[in-house]
Amino acid sequence: MLLVLVLVAACEKNDGSSGRASENAPASPAPGDPGGGGTTTPGNPPQGDPSTPPGARPNGPPVETRPPNAPSQTPAFPGQTRAPGHPTNVAFDVRVVARGLVVPWAVALLPDGAKLVTERAGRMRLIGADGAVSEPLAGVPQVVAVSQGGLLDVVLDPKFNESSLVFFSYSEPRNGGSGTAIARARLVREGDSGRLADVQVVWRMPQTRTSGIHFGSRIVFGRDGNLFITAGERGVGDGAENARVLANAHGKVIRIRPDGAIPPDNPFVGRSGALGEIWSFGHRNPQSAALHPKTGELWIVDHGPRGGDEVNIARAGKDYGWPTVSYGIDYSGSKIGNGITQLEGTEQPVYYWDPVIAPSGAAFYEGDAFPAWRGSLFIGALAAQHLARLTLEGDRVIGEERLLEDRNGRIRDVRVSPTGTIFVSDESKGEILELVPR
Repeated sequence: MLLVLVLVAACEKNDGSSGRASENAPASPAPGDPGGGGTTTPGNPPQGDPSTPPGARPNGPPVETRPPNAPSQTPAFPGQTRAPGHPTNVAFDVRVVARGLVVPWAVALLPDGAKLVTERAGRMRLIGADGAVSEPLAGVPQVVAVSQGGLLDVVLDPKFNESSLVFFSYSEPRNGGSGTAIARARLVREGDSGRLADVQVVWRMPQTRTSGIHFGSRIVFGRDGNLFITAGERGVGDGAENARVLANAHGKVIRIRPDGAIPPDNPFVGRSGALGEIWSFGHRNPQSAALHPKTGELWIVDHGPRGGDEVNIARAGKDYGWPTVSYGIDYSGSKIGNGITQLEGTEQPVYYWDPVIAPSGAAFYEGDAFPAWRGSLFIGALAAQHLARLTLEGDRVIGEERLLEDRNGRIRDVRVSPTGTIFVSDESKGEILELVPR
């Protein structure tokens, strides 16, 4: 169910700055030690109107019914926000794969059916194919688990079967504060548990901040084998203002080689006063990122302030405008900057939400388990407590569906398995869930 207290939900900061809700809301895992799952429950009942016939363009009312935070702002093009509802009424069951975790931030799917899960407090665990949850893996670096910081994303090397390498992001402790770091390590399996070996940091945000918010931290491999990293602007002091400054890594998408080297074709290589690892800039706190299966482009979803969560295609050298341009307002109700939503030289979002959903985790769907969902983009919603499904037509959103609303869970991560089932992490209940065909 969507948040009922509309005014309160609209006013709460969607990503947790200033200690406000959604990103910082405490999780409530199942009591007891982490343990196996296996419980299966039905998925969402049919939503409203019958499903849109195959090939038909969605044309129903939007699924979003709450009033916008910025009613005077208008989209740059039709369909940029409040897309028509697109209920597919796909029958699925929800299987609890594992429970008892504490703020599970990311889940990587291993080739043998096991899962590698990060807990924000700094623990990494293995979940067996039978749902058994391991003890914490040894070898994980120390993290600053304060506010939104901690042990965050984890992904497998594309050649994992040969290398056993995993890449993970975390808030690294430093003199004077913390900073986003990306490390790689060999995953060594030892019975039902394991450890990380040969840990190597491949990228560090150069700047250190005392802030505990806006780390970004999603990791995506491009088709060329290079690594994309989303870096938040850390949200306090001059962090936001630095998002459009090329001399620092705040509010940027970073692109590096797996060993940390800078690809020579990055857009700002050789430019005086610019970091060579920057791919795109003007971002706020992107905690969702996925590679488009057809175009190979990186799509990210950025936390807005009070309104203005954005879906963007992160293209080389492009400026996405934060904090000069935004479809949100400040938490005080005042304008962000001059309150503009368009500016020459900056990119418009493909789609935005107002009020926010607080996006985290994303995956494109091309699987076989749910044919009606092929071509969709799935995004986790923290504050709005659902799994969003966007129907796409090229690089435009033409429909939106909300799943798992009845579970009232903060969806932190989304992954698609080789068989086409969908895994999500629910950080509020400490569970890993799997959507399976009914």
